[in-house]
Amino acid sequence: MVANLTTPLIGVVSTIAIGRLGDATLLGGVAITSVVFDCLFWLFSFLRNSTLAFTAQALGAGETQEIRALLVRGIVIAGLIGSGLIALQLPLGMILLDAMGGSEGVTRAARAYFAIRIWSAPIVLANFVVLGWLIGQARAKLALAIQLVINVINMVVTLALVIGLNAGIEGAAIAAVVAETVGLVLGVVVARTISHQPLNVPRAVLLERAKLWRMLSVNRDIMIRTAALITTFLFFTAQGARAGDVVLAANAVLNNFLLISAFFLDGLANAAQQLCGQATGARDRAAFSDAVRLVLSWGFGFAIAVAIIFALFGPWLIRTMTTSGDVQQTAQDYLWFVVASPLLAVFAFGYDGIFIGATWAREMRNLMILSLLCFLGAWYALRGLSNTGLWIAFLVHYAARGGLQALRYRANLRASFGPVAVPVLS
Repeated sequence: MVANLTTPLIGVVSTIAIGRLGDATLLGGVAITSVVFDCLFWLFSFLRNSTLAFTAQALGAGETQEIRALLVRGIVIAGLIGSGLIALQLPLGMILLDAMGGSEGVTRAARAYFAIRIWSAPIVLANFVVLGWLIGQARAKLALAIQLVINVINMVVTLALVIGLNAGIEGAAIAAVVAETVGLVLGVVVARTISHQPLNVPRAVLLERAKLWRMLSVNRDIMIRTAALITTFLFFTAQGARAGDVVLAANAVLNNFLLISAFFLDGLANAAQQLCGQATGARDRAAFSDAVRLVLSWGFGFAIAVAIIFALFGPWLIRTMTTSGDVQQTAQDYLWFVVASPLLAVFAFGYDGIFIGATWAREMRNLMILSLLCFLGAWYALRGLSNTGLWIAFLVHYAARGGLQALRYRANLRASFGPVAVPVLS
């Protein structure tokens, strides 16, 4: 959970640093690009999720060589995808930033940030693989250490460039690239050390058709599922942008609360992926069911704690993130939606981890598409309420994600492990 909690800090630190300048246009530019990059990279989060699940399953099945192969496969795929994003940066930037609907000043600031940070794409995606690989082996402390290094470097360089050297929004983007690069170098060194042997894997093992095809199939379904989820967040941000720069900036501040909550609760999803994946690899139904109960029960307890923290410290955090009085007031008007969100989100994240760990990717894909339709339907019905209706629809999306997966869980459990054996009395 702590390792995941550090993940959104790049966007949070950039928001705080730029927000201290008191310019809603620059803050809006950071808001748009932070969401764009979160969503763009998030689209390929299957690299982390599938690596984590397959590594945990290989660990449970005792396949030592396959564990190393999963890391190398993932990094190669990450490099190819990231290089493709760099090659397509001009059309990507034009399409994504124009689609966000920000004002001319906001879009101009966003383009400056985008043009620099896009160069971190292969590095960020490779870091996804390393993080998933470590957590898949239950080495969360090492994953935490790497994430902390990335974010400490990002904080220091961002403050130095944006506040100290007045480098503006470009300085925040440069800091992100530097931090991710250092993190990848450290991650590869750690992976080589804990493997106790070179990371090179025989070509026959690396390209084994059955395992490669299964990985690509699961990755495809997780990517489609993530695309549906990203559509929700992009639509949310775009509707906020169309409501004006102040609403956009206020939603951006509150979005940082959502990201902190999401990545915090997603730590439970990562635990579920590792435990359920290892139980799946070992074909241990009892361990799988125990993991599910623990994740959901502990998750709800943590969700209550997060909601209380947001309720108590939300106004102070808003004032810390921006000095604009209009943005502060608007953000506080919608704070209660953020307070309620963890109580609904916890089941969505918990079941996400369970489904990914068991590689129930196809069902997860289909249910996420249904959740997106629920969100759009709720927004359409409540569109007359403007930003309030948008926030209500967002909470409906959280509820639909968790509820639909909960309804499907028992059928998937029977399909994977068979029906529960009933003792025969003699």
